[in-house]
Amino acid sequence: YSVSKKQTSAGTADMMSHTMENYFSKENADCQKFMAEGLLRTMIKNAPIALNDPTNYDARANLMWAGTHAINGVVGEGCSPAWCIHPMEHELSAFYDITHGEGLAILTPAWMEYILNDETKGYIAQFARNVFDIKGETEMEEAKAGIEALRKFFFKEMGMPKNLREVGITDQSNFEIMAQKASKPCARSFVSLSKEDIINIYKKAF
Repeated sequence: YSVSKKQTSAGTADMMSHTMENYFSKENADCQKFMAEGLLRTMIKNAPIALNDPTNYDARANLMWAGTHAINGVVGEGCSPAWCIHPMEHELSAFYDITHGEGLAILTPAWMEYILNDETKGYIAQFARNVFDIKGETEMEEAKAGIEALRKFFFKEMGMPKNLREVGITDQSNFEIMAQKASKPCARSFVSLSKEDIINIYKKAF
């Protein structure tokens, strides 16, 4: 009940990121993916309630259950690629001492837009349909709408900073060394990212 609005939002973003790092994989793991979608829907439903009414027991309890399963390995068992959003954000927090969950919320939509192409559109469209109930005429249309829905949730409903400038990062001088440090795990992620790719994502989020 005493967790601040800022940390409730940041914690929810971290829980969602843990879930999505596992969710976006190329394995045909229906059980894990459907569970992940249920966790994300739980977070999206209950986090705004907890923000508006911090002592709402049901909202806090549902977030706690979702947080438990976001980190205990169930939704990633047998299908999780190397994570990429977390390594990129860890460098942000290391160099600029920003709140981890806020950094994840800023980077995730930027990463999703950057990797969206004909090969990945189906995965992101499934996320859009099953997490945000989006229906479009094409998978690309659904995928783009899903990214926008996630951005709206983070930045409007949860009141989180929408870019790196809003957390006090006013220059791009460290992006190259940060990207170099993050590039090793990101090379084995859902979409392989080079140092140059990571720099571009940082710039996209700037």
